[in-house]
Amino acid sequence: MSKILFVMTGADHWTLADGTKHPTGFWAEEAVTPYQAFTAAGHEIVVTTPGGVVPPLDQGSLAPQFNGGEEGAKKMADTIASISEIQHPIKLQDVDLDDYAAVFYPGGHGPMEDLAVDATSGKLLVNALASGKPLGVVCHAPAALLAATRSDGGNAFSGYRLTGFSNAEEIQSGLAAGAKWLLQDRLVEIGADYQEGEPWAPNVVVDRNLVTGQNPASAGPAAAEMLKKLA
Repeated sequence: MSKILFVMTGADHWTLADGTKHPTGFWAEEAVTPYQAFTAAGHEIVVTTPGGVVPPLDQGSLAPQFNGGEEGAKKMADTIASISEIQHPIKLQDVDLDDYAAVFYPGGHGPMEDLAVDATSGKLLVNALASGKPLGVVCHAPAALLAATRSDGGNAFSGYRLTGFSNAEEIQSGLAAGAKWLLQDRLVEIGADYQEGEPWAPNVVVDRNLVTGQNPASAGPAAAEMLKKLA
């Protein structure tokens, strides 16, 4: 059994352009589906957050329309409550990459608030990319890549083919107009080769050891690609 590190947001809000704090956190499906895939394959999960705070759940991700109805929503909520690793994260500052076989970043708008500017997470991403270990990043979590600055000042993900939550999806979610910035735009700005798929449809891009997923529907397929690399 090998260990997989889940790097999760500690932010319960996303600050919009007018200063409004939009309630958020991590998106349930993007943590639960990969967690279930990895543990079913025999891997152990360790959760880490900035400061070791318990990652806040975006309550919107438990809405029936995102979980196939009321029954699915209740099942998702019960599953989140049953994952003890989420309730007992370690501090991001204490992570030793050598202890893990792979690194995975679930999304939700939370990473747009904290991981996008977290130097400790940025250094971990630089080292994980260089290590060759499978590195998975899904939906809004590619915001964390913005902090992955190399010693020469460039971004470690410049030139990589990748994806993340698209401008079209942010517009359709109703938050684009009020946002300070959009993820797709920033990924292009750091020099990434952004690959846009159809809104809300699974889209997974693999480039070397990097596995990225565009949206919640991409979390499971991204986990499957990581498991191929761990086999």
